[in-house]
Amino acid sequence: MNIFRLTGDLSHLAAIIILLLKIWKTRSCAGISGKSQILFATVFTTRYLDLFTSFISLYNTSMKVIYIGCAYATVYLIYVKFKATYDGNHDTFRVEFLVVPVGGLAFLVNHDFSPLEILWTFSIYLESVSILPQLFMISKTGEAETITTHYLFFLGLYRALYLINWIWRFYFEGFFDMIAIVAGVVQTILYCDFFYLYVTKVLKGKKLSLPA
Repeated sequence: MNIFRLTGDLSHLAAIIILLLKIWKTRSCAGISGKSQILFATVFTTRYLDLFTSFISLYNTSMKVIYIGCAYATVYLIYVKFKATYDGNHDTFRVEFLVVPVGGLAFLVNHDFSPLEILWTFSIYLESVSILPQLFMISKTGEAETITTHYLFFLGLYRALYLINWIWRFYFEGFFDMIAIVAGVVQTILYCDFFYLYVTKVLKGKKLSLPA
């Protein structure tokens, strides 16, 4: 494992922990898109079905279990534990416009036409757009809490580092996965505007806001 994948994993883990701590400490999920979190839970569930069929390493298995567990814990906190604080009026992105096309694409463009491979491909495509409901929610409210922006930053950083990881693996291992790379590029592009606002506003102590 190279340093870019490791730091990418740690950035991803940091994002998840930041979000969970934010919700738990404030006893509120205000400003958090439940729809994005459901999509992420779907991503991890469909991607890590190989937990039951193969073992790569203790690290690999542990991270998979942590991602799945934290994803469902977040969904539980939003829709059950702190449901009264959930802002459903602004979390209105039509997720079917993401899930249906992504599902169709996974059937058409994949490495191998088998159930597990199609579901893995579906998870890769879906992850690249899962943040859209959250960004849409921020654009509707016009602002985001600082802690929420930290969560989004580390989530975006994770994907950017994974892109570098794919480049590293291509040059030093001869490994090339077009599906993962294209999806990673799409996801990173979606974060570009947010990264700019994060650097120019949040890091300077200002509140982040997007055009409504």
